[in-house]
Amino acid sequence: MRMNTWQLQDAKNRFSELVNKALQEGPQTVTRRGEEVVVVLSKGEYEKIKQSQTGLLEFFRCSPLVGLELDLDRDRSFPRDTSL
Repeated sequence: MRMNTWQLQDAKNRFSELVNKALQEGPQTVTRRGEEVVVVLSKGEYEKIKQSQTGLLEFFRCSPLVGLELDLDRDRSFPRDTSL
């Protein structure tokens, strides 16, 4: 078991240690029945992640394609016959 991975029962029994490790060493993963289900991280780490996220509208506003003229008209001709 890696040092930053905790089984749920151990995480519950040693919660203070889990929190201290998250503060000192970074995110800690908790598993349940062998599956990674939760990550415990410091408030500072959480804020970094939260601030780095942008909304879809902001994403498009900052796109390198802003101002680029795109031809969005559809070709209305019949498809070619592929049954031959």
